[in-house]
Amino acid sequence: MLSKVLSVLLLTVTSVQALWPIPETVSTGNSTLWIGDFVLVTYNGDKIPWVRNYIPFGGPKFSSKEIVKGGVSRAVKNILDDNFVPWKLYPRLELEKSEPGLWKPKTYVTRLEIIQTGKDTAKTFKPLAGEVDESYNLTLSVSGNAKITAVSSTGVLRALETFSQLFYKHSAGPIYTKVAPVHISDCPQYDHRGILLDVSRNYLPLDTIYRTIDALSWNKMNRLHMHATDSQSWPLEIPALPELHQKGAYARGLTYSPVDMAAIQTYAIQRGIEVIVEIDSPGHFGIAALSHPDIITGWGASPWTTYCAEPPCGQLQLNNPKVDTFLDKLTDDLLPRLSPYSAYFHTGGDEVNFNEYNLDPTVGTNDTAVIGPLLQKFIDKHHARVRKAGLVPMVWEEIPADYNVTIGDDVVVQSWLGDEAIKSLTANGHKVITSNYNYWYLDCGRGQWLNIPEGEAFEGNWPFNDWCGPTKSWRLIYSYDPRAGLTDEEAELVLGGEVGAWAETIDEVNLDSILWPRASAAGEVLWSGRVDAAGENRTQLDAAPRLAEWRERMLARGVRADPIQMVFCTQGGNPNTCVLE
Repeated sequence: MLSKVLSVLLLTVTSVQALWPIPETVSTGNSTLWIGDFVLVTYNGDKIPWVRNYIPFGGPKFSSKEIVKGGVSRAVKNILDDNFVPWKLYPRLELEKSEPGLWKPKTYVTRLEIIQTGKDTAKTFKPLAGEVDESYNLTLSVSGNAKITAVSSTGVLRALETFSQLFYKHSAGPIYTKVAPVHISDCPQYDHRGILLDVSRNYLPLDTIYRTIDALSWNKMNRLHMHATDSQSWPLEIPALPELHQKGAYARGLTYSPVDMAAIQTYAIQRGIEVIVEIDSPGHFGIAALSHPDIITGWGASPWTTYCAEPPCGQLQLNNPKVDTFLDKLTDDLLPRLSPYSAYFHTGGDEVNFNEYNLDPTVGTNDTAVIGPLLQKFIDKHHARVRKAGLVPMVWEEIPADYNVTIGDDVVVQSWLGDEAIKSLTANGHKVITSNYNYWYLDCGRGQWLNIPEGEAFEGNWPFNDWCGPTKSWRLIYSYDPRAGLTDEEAELVLGGEVGAWAETIDEVNLDSILWPRASAAGEVLWSGRVDAAGENRTQLDAAPRLAEWRERMLARGVRADPIQMVFCTQGGNPNTCVLE
């Protein structure tokens, strides 16, 4: 036990070995191993190739062996091609002194044995929270034999990511590790670990989404929540209702076809990630007025501040039978295409503005006593559509918390309004994922995106901050404990969380720097826990050197992650170099 404690301490104060997210238990040594193009890999006794760029067979039916072959191939590329020389992490001008000598006798990693002890089922690839075991054990001997043991193919993928982080690029080219032997045992603390990606306010190209999925998998995160439509645009193609994207997309070609969506979901599943699609309703639906004006209320309403959270306004009418016909047609087309790849569908429900129902010819009032029962009827019908497709509904917290709508025990509630909201929701028995905007909204603190005219508004809004500042730095993100202040019973209902990337000012150009490495901080909270095995909060002094190194790995793999400190602070891996005194 003492050796494990010492090894974990070593991880936190030197650049080697700085794993992210930190595993549950780690034991390392000080022997050097090299690795190259020739490694014998077996999976439950069958040989699989140690090669780059292998593309697994696609879905909707998935093979465990194919999943593992793809994971091994990506590990090969990350280790041998997309690695980095860690000069920023060693003391100034001491890289060459710290690297292993090239002319000494070398021991190579020659074997990687992968054993999956459990059998994957269909639920492994589209799980509800808790339905897949992601734990693993990883060993690497001084003689160059590596072994992975995991219950599921997803656990194997997590182990392969950890294995890839053991290695560095020598300044002369070869790849090495200096920490053999290695013994790691690891498992996640939360089942739901994700990012909310808003692809409606600004369209994101497929390659940007794929790159984000890759980065999610490196951070051992397992959910991509696609906020697919909103009042600003409708990029999601619905073949049964083609007019939605034909009139609602920002431009021709800026859409996601059924083939695109299947490709996104397949790409994600092959990396141990589940895509959850959201079509927000009944609010945030205004764009449908361009194709279906007879079912929308409030489109173009002015002043917009009276009728919605941001322009343009527009919500589904609440008492119009045509809405049911429309949603039946929409879900009958979309949900059977999503259900082979996901266990969930997010129905939204946030920021429903009751003032818009003053404008709704089927309602004509903003009276809660009238709107409440209509919302209940709307949610009952809509969630029945979701369940009919074999999916579990998700909603934003306002549905049960603010509108007093009764929801099924299966429904997962996404909370964004803070710790008190989570306490209330879990106390009432709701399953919750947290996106607490005070900590985990990555778009916040970057300034106002609305234009402010000269005059009173200019003076009143100077210096033009956004609504949810300050910026959520990685340090703030890392400080958040999703289960803080909850009873044991309430804490069990917190399934995990998602960082939010609402896209008023985010597109494919700046997405990487907005997400990474700040989302990595949330990733470690959700995988490793806010507190360590001794019940102590994980500290910035522990995290900063590891996160600085992890940022270098992401850069080497093609993700333009922001720096967390200047090089002066990272050289030597001593967090006290830049500590507040």
